[in-house]
Amino acid sequence: MIKVTVNQQTQEFPPETEAWKVFKEILGETCNITAAELEGRAVDLNTKLTADCALNPIEKSSLQGLEILRHSASHVMAQAVKRLFPEVKLAIGPAIENGFYYDFDLKTPFTPEDLEKVEAEMAKIIKENLPFSRKVVSKDDAREIFGPQNEVYKLELIADIPGETVSLYTCGEFTDLCAGPHLGSSGKIKAFKLLSVAGAYWRGKEENPQLQRIYGTAFPAKEELAAYLEMLAEAEKRDHRKLGKQLDLFSMHEDGGAGLIYWHPKAARIRRVIEEFWYKEHYKRGYEVVYTPHIAKDKVWKTSGHLDFYKENMYSPIDIEGQDYLLKPMNCPFHIMIYKTKLRSYRDLPIRLAEMGTVYRYERSGVLHGLLRVRGFTQDDAHIFCTPEQLGQEMIGAVELAQFMLKTFGFKEYQVFMATRPESHAGTSEDWDIAEATLEKALQEKAIPYEKDEGGAVFYGPKIDIKIKDSLGRFWQGPTIQFDFNLASRFQVTYRASDGKDHSVFMVHRAVLGSLERFMGMLIEHYAGAFPLWLSPVQAMIIPVTEQQNDYARKLQDQLRAEGFRVETDLRNEKMGLKIREAQLEKIPYMLVVGEREIESGVVAVRERKEGDIGKFTPEQLLALLKQRESEKI
Repeated sequence: MIKVTVNQQTQEFPPETEAWKVFKEILGETCNITAAELEGRAVDLNTKLTADCALNPIEKSSLQGLEILRHSASHVMAQAVKRLFPEVKLAIGPAIENGFYYDFDLKTPFTPEDLEKVEAEMAKIIKENLPFSRKVVSKDDAREIFGPQNEVYKLELIADIPGETVSLYTCGEFTDLCAGPHLGSSGKIKAFKLLSVAGAYWRGKEENPQLQRIYGTAFPAKEELAAYLEMLAEAEKRDHRKLGKQLDLFSMHEDGGAGLIYWHPKAARIRRVIEEFWYKEHYKRGYEVVYTPHIAKDKVWKTSGHLDFYKENMYSPIDIEGQDYLLKPMNCPFHIMIYKTKLRSYRDLPIRLAEMGTVYRYERSGVLHGLLRVRGFTQDDAHIFCTPEQLGQEMIGAVELAQFMLKTFGFKEYQVFMATRPESHAGTSEDWDIAEATLEKALQEKAIPYEKDEGGAVFYGPKIDIKIKDSLGRFWQGPTIQFDFNLASRFQVTYRASDGKDHSVFMVHRAVLGSLERFMGMLIEHYAGAFPLWLSPVQAMIIPVTEQQNDYARKLQDQLRAEGFRVETDLRNEKMGLKIREAQLEKIPYMLVVGEREIESGVVAVRERKEGDIGKFTPEQLLALLKQRESEKI
């Protein structure tokens, strides 16, 4: 007999007892259990137990349970594709966040109609309720299975797996290379949906064949799937690429280069508002704004270490009079050079240098994504040079500024992470202890809940990461406050202390918005393009009922513009209803209608984007309303 412990309950069972029988005996009905955890390793429920062990259930709704469900669904999808397209070559099919995918090598592109056929075939396989069975075989045996099928990608994977054996999973007539675990049978997949097709290079390398990747998702219940699909539909409505085109905000041009953004007048207005607010708040907090070049000699990047650690993300050198120059991927070395133009005393510190600096990083074409992943972007960068004694207060100040910025722009929910030292790192252990303790103290003093990301820091220092939650519950990488032991040492950045000696400065990198491109994309999706009044590119549209009111409309426009409001007038010879509808589609906060009666009374009829008609206002009353709403930043 063997002893098996489940949830602190131990019973004896005959050897070779399957895991699901143990759960049934100890826990009763186990309909919510997908798989088991055996001594820290996830296994199938039909795994036979051969020795004393601890066994933990993996619930369907847990992250691990969802991963197993979706991995099983990816296998069923591959099985369905193989049935429909026997000539297809299979690559890999893992579970991913919120779903799964499988990569296929097929000469003809998958069409939307093909996806419908694959879905229907998957439904048949699920209805057949075919068991998943695992078998461990030698690599030679595995090659004999996949070789005759000319499954070249499977053969390559087999060669790369360490050891002399591999595990296979069979579901009906379909066998795949897989470590598992899986559901007990295909019939346990209750709710799934195929979502899209995209291109993907084999193993993510552009020199390899391009495959077709089918994405899908699966949930334990149909209600959960329906809720997720509803969220996706809402996300599609908010997609910044779609809204960017609809609202005429920005564009991208292959002729000009992938990953480079062209800001149209309306988006440029929003950007200017953001920048002016940013500059104002930084000056208030003791920052000095600088501007630095876009290129520098390769010597700078050798000193900084970027050519050693970051070269693959940098563009090729530009030869200028026999000297190599490189586009800057970071602003930090430039700020250091400004700092080093003269001897700095401890009395001069802290020095806070900030810049809206445009940088260039080579991102693979496959990961470029609208405004969110680009190759050229403007970063709201700042570097703080301080003494060890000042570090704590500077960290608190940076966290406070990040919180203030998030709240002002409408992001009220976020998660804070403190990343600690990795195994390999610059700086002494003592320095890391001081820096980590200081970051942690800053978070605690501000009573900010946070999670530790153990070992998650980059090699040059601990950091605070803030991930922003948008109106759809999605999280985005936001403000970062990063301590740096590396650059201060590499560039020999020092200050003259009270003892008359030069000491290494403490240096902090900090961004409270990130890149303006990504932040703009986040704002578009967060507000679904309906920006609050203070950010809207056009704050009000004046709509004369007939041409006879055009002069009055122009006068009102001039009056509002003189007060700094971004106002336009629709003078087209169109019906008023059409003009109002189009202003609504452009998501303009206020529509100001002027007709003959309004002119006689010296007023304007005000229509608000959300509330509709809110009454008639004199120009003075309207100005007071707009100023109040703009100051509230809502």
